[in-house]
This record gives sequence, structure tokens and C-alpha cells, in this order.
Amino acid sequence: MIDRYSRQDMKRIWELNSKFRYYLDVELAVCRAYNKLGQIPDEALNDIINKADFSVERIDEIEKEVHHDVIAFLTNVNENVGENSRYIHMGMTSSDVIDTALALQIKDAGNIILNDIDSLIKVIREKAKEHKHTICIGRSHGVHAEPMTFGVKLCGWIDLLERNARNLKKALEEANVGQISGPVGTYSNINPEVEHLACEYLNLNPAKFSTQVIARDIHAQYLQALALIASIIEQIAVELRHLQRTEVLEVEEGFSSGQKGSSAMPHKKNPISGENLSGLARVVRSNSIAGMEDIPLWHERDISHSSAERIILPDSSILVDYMLMRLKTTIENIVIHKDNMLKNSFLFGGIVFSQKVMLKLCSKGLLREEAYKLTQRNALDAFNNKGSFKENLLKDEDVKQYLSNTEIDECFDVNDYLKNIDFIYKKFDV
Repeated sequence: MIDRYSRQDMKRIWELNSKFRYYLDVELAVCRAYNKLGQIPDEALNDIINKADFSVERIDEIEKEVHHDVIAFLTNVNENVGENSRYIHMGMTSSDVIDTALALQIKDAGNIILNDIDSLIKVIREKAKEHKHTICIGRSHGVHAEPMTFGVKLCGWIDLLERNARNLKKALEEANVGQISGPVGTYSNINPEVEHLACEYLNLNPAKFSTQVIARDIHAQYLQALALIASIIEQIAVELRHLQRTEVLEVEEGFSSGQKGSSAMPHKKNPISGENLSGLARVVRSNSIAGMEDIPLWHERDISHSSAERIILPDSSILVDYMLMRLKTTIENIVIHKDNMLKNSFLFGGIVFSQKVMLKLCSKGLLREEAYKLTQRNALDAFNNKGSFKENLLKDEDVKQYLSNTEIDECFDVNDYLKNIDFIYKKFDV
């Protein structure tokens, strides 16, 4: 069997030579199963194992004549094996090879992606430790809401990635199935025990049911898991892109020496990684739709799914692998502007502390609606006239009937917003 690939080999998993190598793994596993059941002699099995090989170039030559890639593959293998090739592919149909091999490809690709996610989480976790108390403004609807820390924001990203890693694992468990059930899946010319043993050799589970092909909702689930990962990568990328806007400038992608941002404007430093990731996420999501379209096949099988899968499964796996590593590099090299984060949190004299003021007024006996009106009046005046919310409160006689200067000052203590951060961090072992 093919050795498990490293992350750098994601592309190689999907190359033609590897695809046929997976095919050969399946054929040899079936031969071993037949041997264990006494239907292939030991000598013949050893001969098959020693001689079985193929050449992509030769397969291409044969396929030009037969117009069938599995037959071309088998013909080339048989050329190498010789007389004992009569034992190869006994009772099987092409999809027994194709779908079982595909399960091995998905398993190897999925494991690389899981490792990528773990690697990315480690980088984010370190940044979260570093910025546990880095004050920034939380936003809802793109508008300033209340203070938080950049580290808390990063904890949210860890949550997204951990959850979608679990989701991918579930999809991989479902996809970890092989079939050696023959035409229309009835085991008409093959013992079901062959399927059981072959899958055992390949570290796969036998499919509970196969109709000459493995049901395509299994592959669609894998593609949807990748699409979800791509979407949360984009969620993080969009956040970074917003925070890099000139008027915000709380975060920047790293900008290397000699790098240029624009052919026309030398001052430009653009969030190109985030924008690339957003674009690629659209491709992965689109591929998942094609995967769902592959589910309704005619009767026990057709090959309408095959042409699409030759594109969407390799492309989505390779893209998500790349996207995770691109995001990891981006976060490793990110520039955090703590001063701008703090400055933006206190715009307009700290209008984001409005809830604290309102609650303090309520604690003095005001009805919530009355407290809300008093607070909003001073906050909107600061916002509309580029003034100071705090100074407005200190001058507002209606407010001062209830709150002293010291009590107003207490409402603007940013640390009060951070008192439960440890509670959040403990959930992530940060």
C-alpha cells in the first residue's frame, strides 16, 4: 500500500500515477483475500505481488484504443504479471476498484487537512495567549459595540476550526468505506467475504450497501465539510481585511521588504492573502454544490458523477490544504496595531461605554426607558458633533442628579469589560 502522505504531497495524492497506484492496492488486497480463502495459490499470489506494476504512458496508449481507463490499467498490469494475471479482478466490476481506491485517496487527503487545521490552531492559540489583554473594540453590524480583547476574537476562531475539524472527521469516517460487490452490488460472482477481507487489508470498512457504486452522498458530505472549512477561512480572512482598512488600521498582513502593493500607487499595502482566500472559498463552495448534484444517479449507476469528481475532489482537497497553510502564514506574520485598537475603542469620548452608564442610572432608581433616553441623548450628541460622551455626561444636570463624577468615571473603566476573560480562555486551554 502507498505510505501515508505528508502535507506537502497533497497534490501527488491526486496525480494519475498515484490514482493507479491506489487501484493496484485495491486489486492486490482482493487477491490476498482470495488467497486467504484458498482460491489463489500462494505461489500465484507471490508472483502477482512481485510483478504487478503499470506505466501511465502505457495505460494512455491502451486507453486510446479501448476508451476505458480501468480496462487499460488492468491490461497493462496483466502484461507485466503474465499467466497469473487470470486471478486479478475476478468477479469485480470497475467501480469496485475506482470507489474503493477513491476512499483511500479521500482518507489520505483528509488526514493532511486535519493536520493543517491542527497546525493553524496552534498558531492562533499562541497569538491568543499574546493578545489576551490587548483591548480592541467589538463590532456588531460593522458598528462599534463594546470593548473586548483581540485574544477573545482569536478564541472564536479556534472554536470555528475545532468544530469543523470534528465535522471533517465525521465525514471521513463515513467516507472510509470500500466495496467489492460486483455488478449492481449483488455479489453475483464474488464471495462477500472477499470484500470483508480486502477492506480489512486496506483499513477500510465494507460499505453497508453498494449499487455497483458507493452512494454519492458520502462524497458530497466530504465536499461539504471542505466547503465549511473554506467558509470559516473566509470568515477569518474577511475580518482581517476589514481590520486592515486605512481608517481602521488595527491589523495588517505582513509586508516583506521589497514588496509592492500597487503598480500605480507606491503607498499601497493591500490585504492580498485575505482577498485570495475569499476568492478560493467561492470555488470550494461551488464544488460542493456539484458534489450534491452527483448524488442522483440513474438506477444502480451511471458515470455522470465521474467527470465532475475528477475535478471537484482533487481541486477542493488541494485548495483547502493550500488555504489553511496560507492563512497560517498570514496569521504568523500579522502586524497588530495595539495603539489603534485602543484609540478606536475610545472614539467620541467612549460612547461604547453607554450600557454601563445606563445600568448605573437604573441602579439609582430610574426606569430603564428613562435611563436609556438620558444615555442615548448624550451618546448621539457626541457622535453627531464629534464630541465626547464622557464630557457630555459630566455636564448633563439630569444625569448628575443621579451620578457623581466618580461614578461616571467608573463607567468608563475598560477593565470591567474584561473581568470574565479567564472564563472564556479556560474553555480553550489557552
